[in-house]
Amino acid sequence: MLPAESAARALAILRDPAQFKWYAIPLFLLVLYVYAQQVQARRWPVVLGGLAFWFMDWINEIWNALVFHFSQFAPVWGAPGDTAGLILIGLNVEICLMFAVLGVTSVLLLPADRKLKILGINNRLLFAAVNSALAVAVECGLNAVGALTWEYAWWNTGFPYPVFLIGYMPFFLVAYWVHDRPSTGQQGLAVAMLGTVVAASLLLFGPVLGWI
Repeated sequence: MLPAESAARALAILRDPAQFKWYAIPLFLLVLYVYAQQVQARRWPVVLGGLAFWFMDWINEIWNALVFHFSQFAPVWGAPGDTAGLILIGLNVEICLMFAVLGVTSVLLLPADRKLKILGINNRLLFAAVNSALAVAVECGLNAVGALTWEYAWWNTGFPYPVFLIGYMPFFLVAYWVHDRPSTGQQGLAVAMLGTVVAASLLLFGPVLGWI
């Protein structure tokens, strides 16, 4: 099967060093600044919750790249547009750095009481649902301008529910769960496990098997 036109464009720039742009450096430094502020304040639940969110995005991006490998048609979402670097077929440098900051922001917004109910709904669940819905709305806008490409009927603006349920809800729920663990040790262990899964998957499906 021939790849979709959008997938072919993404493949043409995948991990191409010629795509590098200098703005990636200040963006990276801004991410470091965000985390440095939280580390300086010793807000370990925020730091580790943010990292958990970021690792969840990597997990999503890895299986998305595997969808393209096995279908040879298209990833579930692609990012073939202008970028400072396309890391995986649906993950560019800008998306990667954005999710690193979004994770921290999302846990900073949480009420201190994890059992607080708003409109009869646990605040963690409500915040995850609202933030996921907002993120889906942003993705629909990005798709409309061609920055994100969707080629499957079950993942598009006319049927956005999987984007909500798979694309974002797990990110927020896992980040909140890590944030709310009763000790820094438990939070760190959860993040270490997520990081290990990501690193092992990138190594296995990347250099070892060449699938992504």
